[in-house]
Amino acid sequence: MPKPNKGPRLGGGPAHERLMLNQMASQLFEHKRIQTTETKAKRLQPVAERLVTFAKRGDLHARRRVMRQILSKDVVHELFTEIAPLVENREGGYTRIVKTGFRKGDNAPLAVIELVLEPVAPKAKAKAEKPAKKAAAKEAAPVEEPATEEVVEETTEAPEAAEATEAPAEEKSE
Repeated sequence: MPKPNKGPRLGGGPAHERLMLNQMASQLFEHKRIQTTETKAKRLQPVAERLVTFAKRGDLHARRRVMRQILSKDVVHELFTEIAPLVENREGGYTRIVKTGFRKGDNAPLAVIELVLEPVAPKAKAKAEKPAKKAAAKEAAPVEEPATEEVVEETTEAPEAAEATEAPAEEKSE
């Protein structure tokens, strides 16, 4: 006989849990961060991330699939027009859960779940730039031995003498 793999439902049956998570996702997209219990936040995270992934696609079918879960057209519009462009370069990890302590009444562990909207550099460009920079640096600068004697002499001179030695170097560069 198959065993349930999700454990007890949050506050009732599966239909109630689904409605509750959809409403929490709607509130998350509307307010950008919400405070709830740690268990609910952990259950909300995959739901919210899946909806953001649909919003990143941006086509009509994705919008209709999101509207099956989120019933407010204003929230869906905000998700597709404001949130999706901000996380366009991010490959997952659209939400963050931060534990905040315990609730006063029943000592339930609380957490804040929030959208991660900070910009991130695309990984493909970052990997391509690093080898190009290394190759350009090798071609531009020939390998020179460090002049340790000059460094020691400059540090022992007085500040006025150091300024005097810098002035002719500036005239040469012009």
